Amino acid sequence: MTLSRRTVLAGTGALVLAFSLAPARAQTETGKGEGPRKRGLPGSLDDTPRLDSWIRVGPDGAVTVLTGKAELGQGLKTALLQIAAEELKAPLTRLSLVTADTGRTADEGYTAASHSVQDSGTAIRHAAAQVRALLIAEAAGRLGVPAERLRAEDGAVLGPGGARIGYGDLVTDALLTAEAQTASSLTPAAEYAVLGRPVPRIDIPAKVTGGAAYIQDLRPPGLLHARVVRPPSYGAVLIEVDAAAVERLPGVVKVVRDGTFLGVVAEGEWTAIKAMRRLAASARWRETASLPDAAALPDALRALPSRDSTILERGAAGGAGTVVEGTFTRPYLAHGSIGPSCAIAEWQDGGVTVWSHSQGVFPLRRALAGLLHLPHDKVRCIHAEGAGCYGQNGADDAAADAALLARAVPGRPVRVQWMREQEHAWEPFGPGMVASVRAAVTPDGRVADWTHEVWSPSHMMRPGPPGALLAAREIAEPFPPAPPVALAQPEGGGDRNAIPLYAFPNARVVHHFLPEMPLRGSSMRSLGGYLNVMAIESTVDDLARAAGWDPVAFRLRHLTDARAGAVVEAAAKRFGWGRGPARAGRGFAFARYKNLEAYCAVAVEVAVDRETGRVGIERVVAAVDTGEVVNPDGVANQIEGGILQAASWTLFERVAFDRTRVTSVDWSAYPILRFSAVPRSVEVHIVAQPDQPFLGVAEAAQGPAGAALANAIRDATGYRLRDLPLTAGRIKAALGA
Repeated sequence: MTLSRRTVLAGTGALVLAFSLAPARAQTETGKGEGPRKRGLPGSLDDTPRLDSWIRVGPDGAVTVLTGKAELGQGLKTALLQIAAEELKAPLTRLSLVTADTGRTADEGYTAASHSVQDSGTAIRHAAAQVRALLIAEAAGRLGVPAERLRAEDGAVLGPGGARIGYGDLVTDALLTAEAQTASSLTPAAEYAVLGRPVPRIDIPAKVTGGAAYIQDLRPPGLLHARVVRPPSYGAVLIEVDAAAVERLPGVVKVVRDGTFLGVVAEGEWTAIKAMRRLAASARWRETASLPDAAALPDALRALPSRDSTILERGAAGGAGTVVEGTFTRPYLAHGSIGPSCAIAEWQDGGVTVWSHSQGVFPLRRALAGLLHLPHDKVRCIHAEGAGCYGQNGADDAAADAALLARAVPGRPVRVQWMREQEHAWEPFGPGMVASVRAAVTPDGRVADWTHEVWSPSHMMRPGPPGALLAAREIAEPFPPAPPVALAQPEGGGDRNAIPLYAFPNARVVHHFLPEMPLRGSSMRSLGGYLNVMAIESTVDDLARAAGWDPVAFRLRHLTDARAGAVVEAAAKRFGWGRGPARAGRGFAFARYKNLEAYCAVAVEVAVDRETGRVGIERVVAAVDTGEVVNPDGVANQIEGGILQAASWTLFERVAFDRTRVTSVDWSAYPILRFSAVPRSVEVHIVAQPDQPFLGVAEAAQGPAGAALANAIRDATGYRLRDLPLTAGRIKAALGA
């Protein structure tokens, strides 16, 4: 592949798009805001209403679908093509997809918060349906028959007497420039030919055959390799470095130093690695012991200044009953991306093109334009898949590194690949958190009182602002750190899912937002939802136990949402809850992600080795309601992945640090779920909701799966452990207490 700025900007089509730059509404994780819709159009059409911003038809009848969202491994490409094919009545083989690219696609903010199918899929569905209607209307005019007598099929419009006009013969330059309308003639579920079918994912073949699947695999012609030397700790100041000696090494093109930003560009990758190591060895730094005591992190978090807000106040506090209370803690979590962050940048004609696995190419463009002092139209960001990127890992930072180094060697693409220790030490972690719950249950099994408090730093420190990037703070004229963002309810950040979906008559929830961040943190899959659901569902389990109720029946008693109850019942039935004695420990949990999107219930069976404290996950059964299902295999894949990720967080993961440095810089110091610890059986059952709106599913399982696992451990051991991770050592200590 040839990746030059000039050839890429030429693209494959002639459409030039214009996008709204209106101020965002209340800040959400997608970066697009909430509030009154400008045009009342469905999904992301409301921001970008032109139909040819989403659907283009070529003279040969080939269809290009465009999305501002990115494929992160969630199966988005396949799902969006299924949606478009269904409404266009065109074969999947004739469709191709362009994902997030600031030069070609709509600005849909970040690919985050399980919004991709909900927002972009909805936009593409309605755009495709309206394009189909326009093509039928065009054919009606040419054939001189009413549109009602025509139908779309197999990429063409068919009419009386065998009349057939292909889409490529119908489309004109102006036909699809129309703006979307509020109403669309959508295909009813009973007539689906593509939606709801388990279509194989188009991104998988290259990933399992060693093809060029990820940005880490790309090697465009003329490529230079680069490495950066990161400081040893937060706030470290570079005193001196022997850059000249490294620059004289054979194969080294340039050593770049700007303040404490330090990088090397070379002809070959191994040369770049050796030069990086020599450069690092010659550097002297001044460090400051500024980190809290890792052993007392929960206390350190609660001692920080906070901005407090009451996000739920219902009924009156202090209802009588048996009291259950406890404090739950979560450490900082690393993304643990299997492929360390990578980016490619090329500087030409006074501007830069960057290929990145960022989850937000438009916000990244704004950040890079600020960092490089360039107008936005001189910066183009193109998404390329990365080997592991749920939430904000080092992708945006690697893009900034690549752009700075490419500026120093214009005319050739520069590839920056982070090393493992850089990824583990410098990525933005999922923030440490504390949640405290106090509740009371009456003798007849009613929750009479509920108080939930959560302490959390920001979960949203992504670019936009240049100061969100590591390199922007390291250069000689640094940008100030980006201000902390408290994401708004109802989606929330650290307080995500802190409001229980259960109908508790007396309930109070307080969010203690912590503007200060002891360690660098930002978005990690499910944000605060994982710990808040853990705290809620663990406490609900303990309340049921205190009242002598079955945990599933207790949950159903306090749920008024019929779809929630159906998911709980489906998971319990499929698991065989209550039928016969458990071989070991059983746990159950439920949540509706953000109380807005997919419903998910999980049942878990575990065996705990009482000698070692090790947990074996015998069986997991999940039920999910995600509204209209595009690809059932994709839904199952996302729930299965969420279950495994939650198991890894719950049993193993914790960022380690001393008073100066992050110390968990390799896999031995940051253990994750291994194949030997994977559940022996995982089942996912979909509660079908045809003709209902799409609900985001990608992050629905983490909270319920983690909580169900914790409840199963409680059932197996007799002890409620509230400090994550629930390691074998902690379980053994509890059993021996």
